[in-house]
This record gives sequence, C-alpha cells and structure tokens, in this order.
Amino acid sequence: MSRRLSREVAFRALFQVDVGKCSPALALRHSLEGFSFAPAEEQFIRELVEGTLEHRPFLDDLISKHLVRWELNRLSAVDRNLLRLALHEILHRPDIPSAVSINEALELAKKYGSSGETVGFINGVLDRVVGEALHRES
Repeated sequence: MSRRLSREVAFRALFQVDVGKCSPALALRHSLEGFSFAPAEEQFIRELVEGTLEHRPFLDDLISKHLVRWELNRLSAVDRNLLRLALHEILHRPDIPSAVSINEALELAKKYGSSGETVGFINGVLDRVVGEALHRES
C-alpha cells in the first residue's frame, strides 16, 4: 500500500476523533477496516494519529497563529484535521521532507475539501508555517 493511503486512513481517524468525539482506538479500528496494511504501514498510521493527538494543543496554537482573518474553531473539520496532520509530520517526522507532507495534505484536500478554496487555504497556512520556520533557522 502507499503512504498516501496511510495518511488518508490517519486523517479519517483524526476526523472521527474531532467530529464524532470517538476514542482514538475506536477511530483507528474503524478507519483500518477493509484494508490490509503491512505491520510497518499500520505502525506509520498509528504514529501519525497518536502523534497528532499528543501534540494537538501545540498544533492548534500554531495553526491559529498563522490564520489570516479566521479562527481555528471556524475552520471546517476537514481543513482543521488536514492542517494538524501535515504540521505534525512537518514538525515531528524529520524523515519526511516538508514538501512531501504539504503535497500529501493538498492531495487529501482535493479529495475531501468542501470547496474549491480548500486546497489554496491549506497550502497558504502550511507555506506560512514552513516559511517562518525556515526564516528562524537562517
């Protein structure tokens, strides 16, 4: 299977936790149903979900800081969870280039976004966060 599908499954679990107030274990179980992942792929999914949830307060603060004329609680659940997932990868998975994490988030936004503006919105927020991080490093 692909990492893209793994991210999609992780996103769906995060969405269930956020919107459905589902427990992470139950959300993961539901999201994994119907798929046959290798153990390493399933571990990657679990790490994404658990890591995103563990760092959620920090990620939410970071997202809020980079929103322009928006508030986190006004974002669609799709946008909010795609941003959380991508930023978790960018900040906590040094083995994955930021550009890959951003591209994967944009692909998921194309599939799950509720409007034509979702992709541009997600890209803008992620670009601002990564740009600020790069500026701080130089």
